[in-house]
Amino acid sequence: MRTFTEMLDKYAELAVKVGANVQKGQEVIVKSPIDAGELARLVTEKAYKAGAKRVYFNWTDDGLDRLRLKYASEDVIRDYPVWKADMLETLVKRGAACIDIRTTGIGMSDGVDPHRAALDEEIMWKALHTYYDYRMSDRVSWTILIYPTVEWAKKLFPGKIRELAMADLWNVIFKMTRTDQDDPVKAWENHLNTLTEKKLALNRKKFRKLHYKGPGTDLEIEFDPLYHWDTGASENSSGTRFVANMPTEEVYTLPLKTGVNGTVTSTKPLNYGGTLIEKLTLVFKNGRIVEAKAEKGEEILRHLIDTEESSHYLGEVALVPVDSPISASGLTFYTTLFDENASCHLAIGKAYPTCLDGGTEMTRAELDAHGANDSLVHVDFMVGSAELNIDGETGEGEWEPVFRKGKWAF
Repeated sequence: MRTFTEMLDKYAELAVKVGANVQKGQEVIVKSPIDAGELARLVTEKAYKAGAKRVYFNWTDDGLDRLRLKYASEDVIRDYPVWKADMLETLVKRGAACIDIRTTGIGMSDGVDPHRAALDEEIMWKALHTYYDYRMSDRVSWTILIYPTVEWAKKLFPGKIRELAMADLWNVIFKMTRTDQDDPVKAWENHLNTLTEKKLALNRKKFRKLHYKGPGTDLEIEFDPLYHWDTGASENSSGTRFVANMPTEEVYTLPLKTGVNGTVTSTKPLNYGGTLIEKLTLVFKNGRIVEAKAEKGEEILRHLIDTEESSHYLGEVALVPVDSPISASGLTFYTTLFDENASCHLAIGKAYPTCLDGGTEMTRAELDAHGANDSLVHVDFMVGSAELNIDGETGEGEWEPVFRKGKWAF
């Protein structure tokens, strides 16, 4: 049995070899909370051993961000550091790989005015629009992995002392990311092959619409003729394969911007900037969100939707069965990175142009013509459950089952 030190080393190796797939001579950006310094150093070591030219660091701290949101003037919140945006933009334009180590941010917004927290997210999206555009269009390799905190561990394993709660959480992370396998890299190759089989099956069927039906949900989603399904394994503009989310269990695509109609209700909490939005319900008409409510966090949900006109539309449709390993754990993780891989989900905001045939070569006007939403934001929310059924309309106008009781029907 491997020690914790050995497991953490394997986790870092997966981030570099499978996640970002760092190439010789490539620059790398490591974004990491200061609490994850040990993992950040291991990732850096693995990156240099893989041949990285130079590793740059973008350190974060939830506690310091909370103090800024509580005490700084609103003018400061509106003034995102230009030097940081310029640095990140310059590096991705040079082809740098991006490795993000994240915490959940649980508790970060406690005692913070929801308006200020939502404004901070909005300003960040605006300042880093080009940087995120390079990532979401797969022009560069990027990956996201999670680092546990005591607050998160205690929320998932209440009643346990912090040391045992953290140990349990680390074990879950290692299991969900296949770090605990004898050969984690090989295990990921096998897993990605399985996801590819589902992607190919969906692309052969080429459904014109999907119809979602479940408690609080009755939704139809249309697709542009050039759409296709993709998986967590992507290729950057240099042809290098990478995995954006670790873990990943989804097969996803983009909806036709104006082709979403009906009502959808979330099935898991959405952690947005440290604030939990629970039981959100959205009503769509011709693609646009015309009603929005939530049992908890409604104010910040409305602020998210009102970021701009295009944040009133969807940008992603993702299918994940309820028998995925993350869902089978029985845990709600309160972080999108894990919860979206336990549940079918949708995303408010920007679409992935990679899910249109030839989309990465299209102009903005061409993408608009094919219904690919462009937005400053991209925020996933979970809609899957064991009570969700999904049907697909074929090109001949016939309906076929895609999901039954939250699981693949083919």
